[in-house]
Amino acid sequence: MSTSRFAEQLNTQIGNEFAAHQQYVAIAVHYDALTMPAMAAYFYQQAIEERGHAMMMVRFLIDTDRDVTIPGSDAPQSRFDDIVAPVALALAQEKRVTTQIHELTRIARDENDFAAEQFMQWFIKEQVEEVAAMNDLLTVVTRAKDDIQYIEGYASGRPSVSDPTAPTPAGA
Repeated sequence: MSTSRFAEQLNTQIGNEFAAHQQYVAIAVHYDALTMPAMAAYFYQQAIEERGHAMMMVRFLIDTDRDVTIPGSDAPQSRFDDIVAPVALALAQEKRVTTQIHELTRIARDENDFAAEQFMQWFIKEQVEEVAAMNDLLTVVTRAKDDIQYIEGYASGRPSVSDPTAPTPAGA
């Protein structure tokens, strides 16, 4: 198996994606404990998506004959002061992941790794959607923080869309 700076950084990103998975589970549990089932379901689904992203990266590394290392992660934040704070944290996390994805793409480009650069294009598109959706959710939760039913209605109305252009995850 070969290594490259891109492969090393993608392994790091796998850890970031699993950390995001755990953070979204913690947020979902927070809303679940507040008896906000739609918000809980929204974040449980986000957690599944983040795990899927990590597994897509694992599959890419395997398929391109590169080493795979699954890094550990710190415990997620699980206590929040109100119903707005978890969504604000989630938006900050999505913005951080966007920066990480852009850096991975730059590294692939610098290394003339065309397969890696093409692989990262889906994640760039995904991050645009994720940041926009989380930004919208934060706006709604901030405006309606005293109207849980409205927030729940908004969260339950969010469509879940499967993307046939998504990379195949390992184990699929």
